[in-house]
Amino acid sequence: MQRRHLLAAGGAALALPAAALDFAPPRAPAAMRVSPDRIIDIAVGIRPFRAQGPRIEAERRFGKTLVHHYGHGGSGWSLSWGSAQRALALVQAAAKPGERIAVIGCGAIGLTTARTAQQAGFKVRLYAKDRPPRVHSSAATGLWTPDSRIVASEHAGEAWTAGWEAMARASFKVHQGYLGLPSGPVEWHDGYVVSNEGFDTALPGHVGEPDYPDLHPRIADLRPLGKALEAGEHPFRAGQARRFTQLVFNIPAYQRLLLDDFARDGGELVQREFRQPRDFARLPERLVVNCTGDGARALLGDTGMTPVRGQTARLIPQPEVDYALIYRGQNVVALPRRDGLLIAAMGEHDFGSDDLRPDRAQSEDAVRRLATLF
Repeated sequence: MQRRHLLAAGGAALALPAAALDFAPPRAPAAMRVSPDRIIDIAVGIRPFRAQGPRIEAERRFGKTLVHHYGHGGSGWSLSWGSAQRALALVQAAAKPGERIAVIGCGAIGLTTARTAQQAGFKVRLYAKDRPPRVHSSAATGLWTPDSRIVASEHAGEAWTAGWEAMARASFKVHQGYLGLPSGPVEWHDGYVVSNEGFDTALPGHVGEPDYPDLHPRIADLRPLGKALEAGEHPFRAGQARRFTQLVFNIPAYQRLLLDDFARDGGELVQREFRQPRDFARLPERLVVNCTGDGARALLGDTGMTPVRGQTARLIPQPEVDYALIYRGQNVVALPRRDGLLIAAMGEHDFGSDDLRPDRAQSEDAVRRLATLF
């Protein structure tokens, strides 16, 4: 996650008029019960970073049309619907209306691409080695961060940035249609950014990472303004705090809903592993959408892909905790998801790592750092 962008979103002070109505004060945030013994699960996934940004393009190969749709970094869930609409345009240019197409991959990009194609009238067969929760997208944090490791600054020209903005806005629009459902796949939550040193100092980057563009101003209107808080306006043991409002995905519920909708509309799910590009030729469909994410590194030999390891831990659910918490400078994020209090922290050498082994010590250290705030 590019935390400096999220911090900027939460940082604009909101001035109240002198004659503001005397509403009841907001409820004080409930304390998080954060201790290592409350960890119930640790998940590791790989973010498929591509310096040039996501690959969304078509090619003819093996007598088929291949539409490549992968490389979304840490923005897969956030950009998924808008990105799927761009991939759909390539599908529609090459396939007949109502034709059966193949989608490969059952992560965030694969699921939303399959649903977008179904909604456009195509029959879809989804091929995947694994299905949720055994996919990398299941280990995602769940914050709406459409600018998280999405492109390196050197590749973010005006045309690219305008295309990214269109995808972000389109995706945001679709996400709003999932609000209010019983399973809570998408919800709005307030959150707090806290800091011991203040917000003016720059945070060091991680080892080996490129410079990322500041894309937040292009979509600043999609989130409420943040508010700087005085010492008596928050309960955290930190020098400074800011409040923000952010979209959160309850990923297990979201995945189940997408799979149920896919099956309801006649979708087929076939378990199959693809080891080489020629495996595409063995599929009966004339058009194949390749949504293999980090798997494209080995499958296609895409040397422009860089794996970025990400680890999340879930603590026993606390329904009374309804706010997100970012501990700036301590590399810790906590989210109030339905499946548990989710704690995420980046390791120093995660960029370039595809190690899927859980590191319990890393999660326990993050939990202990968070505990110092309460």
